[in-house]
Amino acid sequence: MRLSDAERQDAMDVLSEHVRTGRLDIDEYGTRSAKVTQAKTVRELEPLFDDLPAPRPGVLVRGAVTEPAPAAPVKWLNMGLVPIAAGLAVGVFLLTRGAAGFFVLLIPLILLVLMSRRR
Repeated sequence: MRLSDAERQDAMDVLSEHVRTGRLDIDEYGTRSAKVTQAKTVRELEPLFDDLPAPRPGVLVRGAVTEPAPAAPVKWLNMGLVPIAAGLAVGVFLLTRGAAGFFVLLIPLILLVLMSRRR
């Protein structure tokens, strides 16, 4: 997962805390802080904090998720947008084709509404 500027800043703050407590000297801080500023992903941050106790950057505490969780499938028919889109389609159709063509559109519209209620 790619790092944000705020996550990099949090990592820099944590490194500073380790310097204040004496766990890192200035040379180690310089080396690690340079790597933090160049880090693009969480994976690049992990080795910089492996040998240090808490505190740790928030992005590492939340868990080193290297792959995002798969998104849940969207049930687009149950989202409430279908009736709105269907209503708009009927309105446009009536304005452009006239009331007689509405019956041609009515059957697929009824089927679509019935399918959306099944799921």
